[in-house]
Amino acid sequence: MSQRLGFFTRLLDNVPAKQRYQLAIEQIQHAERCGFDAAWIAQHHFHKDEGGLPSPLVFLAHAAAHTRTIRLGTAIITLPMENALRVAEDAAVLDLLSDGRLEIGLGSGGTPDSFLPFGLTFAERGAAFADNLHTLLSAWRGDSLGHPDNHLWPAAPQLAGRVWIATFSVEGAIRAGQGGHGLMLSRTQPRPAGQAELTLDALQNPLIDAYLAALPAGTEPRILASRTAFVADSDHYARQIAEPGIRKQAAQHRGEIRGESFDDLLAQFDAHVGGIDQVARSLAQDSVLPRVTDISFQVHSAEPSHADTLRSIELIAGHIAPALRAAGEPDRRIS
Repeated sequence: MSQRLGFFTRLLDNVPAKQRYQLAIEQIQHAERCGFDAAWIAQHHFHKDEGGLPSPLVFLAHAAAHTRTIRLGTAIITLPMENALRVAEDAAVLDLLSDGRLEIGLGSGGTPDSFLPFGLTFAERGAAFADNLHTLLSAWRGDSLGHPDNHLWPAAPQLAGRVWIATFSVEGAIRAGQGGHGLMLSRTQPRPAGQAELTLDALQNPLIDAYLAALPAGTEPRILASRTAFVADSDHYARQIAEPGIRKQAAQHRGEIRGESFDDLLAQFDAHVGGIDQVARSLAQDSVLPRVTDISFQVHSAEPSHADTLRSIELIAGHIAPALRAAGEPDRRIS
């Protein structure tokens, strides 16, 4: 099977919330028309400049009513902040309403002060995630819930096989593999101290190795890599549109940035920006991509306009994805 192509949004268009949601629906519809296999959305609480959506399953119910075939996924639900049984119930209903198109990406979250209103500290997120994941899977698998007569309804055993776990660590990848879940790899991630020049694929290939080694025998791997890619009809136009957003991101990371040129910043933020040929060449250097089953592309943090985002979706579907798929079947061997 060829790699599945995904569109990802954090709903960060610089407009009021209602319009952000309307534009995201239009982008997902356009991705469906262009042949994308999946659309992924993120959850963020409180901080509108990190992400514009606190209620991903509510949003995906609306997206399901305005699409027909594209799969709809969360990337991610911040599970420690949720009531796991309510997530189980809402996801079960949504999967029915969407004709079985729901994918569930889960993670522990990364914004420390967002945990406080939920009665948690950042340090407690790992244990809370593990507890809530156990409850979630138990509900979907039909276990009794607090009393022999209590079982999830509507039943949703199928969702236990559509869980994806986001992680930056080898340990997290091992846990995802041992559980038979999908592995979600980020568009970028922090470099270890003293290794600022380390490439993203050098960080993520060991996660894939650990995940594959931990998978139970006979379990098909599911590995999703998210990547920032903004494609336009020319290198010049793409760079012109992307530079303000990239420099805005750099300003938020003062003290961590090496160099000031636009190309320096693109490398540090693992962003692929340019015309078709430039982005294709840039992505071809990423040794993770031939090993994954799914690739999702996002324009953040380039911050193009809605129209430019739609054009990027078209160019990725028409030119970038075929070039990636031309490499053949994903190589998921342990290196």
